[in-house]
Amino acid sequence: MAAAATARSLSLSLPTRATRAPLLLRLLSLRRRHSAAGLAAPAPRCFRCCSASAPARRRGALHGPGGLGRRLGGELRCRRAMANSTNSTVIAESAMAASGVDVELLPFVNDKHGGVIVEMTTPMDSQLFSASLKVSLSKWREQGIRGVWIKLPIGLANLIQSAVEEGFWYHHAEETYLMLAYWLPATTHTLPVNATHRVGVGAFVMNDKREVLAVQEKSGVLRGLGVWKFPTGVVEPGEDINIGVVREVKEETGVDTEFVEVLAFRQSHKAFFDKSDLFFVCMLRPLSFDITRQESEIEAAQWMPVEELLHNHLSINMSS
Repeated sequence: MAAAATARSLSLSLPTRATRAPLLLRLLSLRRRHSAAGLAAPAPRCFRCCSASAPARRRGALHGPGGLGRRLGGELRCRRAMANSTNSTVIAESAMAASGVDVELLPFVNDKHGGVIVEMTTPMDSQLFSASLKVSLSKWREQGIRGVWIKLPIGLANLIQSAVEEGFWYHHAEETYLMLAYWLPATTHTLPVNATHRVGVGAFVMNDKREVLAVQEKSGVLRGLGVWKFPTGVVEPGEDINIGVVREVKEETGVDTEFVEVLAFRQSHKAFFDKSDLFFVCMLRPLSFDITRQESEIEAAQWMPVEELLHNHLSINMSS
């Protein structure tokens, strides 16, 4: 009878499924308040097994081989010495264990350089993400992983702060995502920097009459100056130079062309938000001759004798 009463009393004191999540949040909140005040955080305890009165078979069931306490890929273990530990990963693991919440590694794939890439696609609470990130970094450090990349879409921008607080930095951003990076070894990182250049193209298109296809821009630094120039533009991501220059001519003038060769190229720096620029002048053969200018970008477009185009540029240079 006494043993049964003790068992009932113990079971009533255990956290239920409904109280596990609030318990976890209180533990994590208490940890942050103590850290901010410069105090030692109270040690989270595994209420199911760390109690001295817990039956031995319960401790074994939870922490023995295959037990509940070893879920997290065999790494979630009872930690009785956490009172003196300042390791945030240990705190996160133990708090999750106390609340009955499984902490899973973040989804990842290995890259070709000894690192991992985490591509987040599913909405996640920032506190749960922070705990999973701590555990993941600890695991990857043990495995000798070096670089860690986290790709966050715009919809998961709420996770950025948690990653930055763990030491991640911004690597690059595109229209739909932000890429964060982190270096695990205690050495200077060797991760490649973001793309350093963009690629521009200019089209030299001449017909049988020695007339060159020329345009005046509606916007930009040449707006309103009367400057005639080759059709120009920027190659899109993943687009070949020969394809990009043909596309730009078609968009700006409506003239169909085919690529012949690269005539010249040059490099300039700090051309676009501190990025360098590679510019290729390409010779194209016209396949059509009727001009339909792009209303949004082009003020005027025409076939112009080569000598007249050169005189126009000479006049502009002398007046400036």
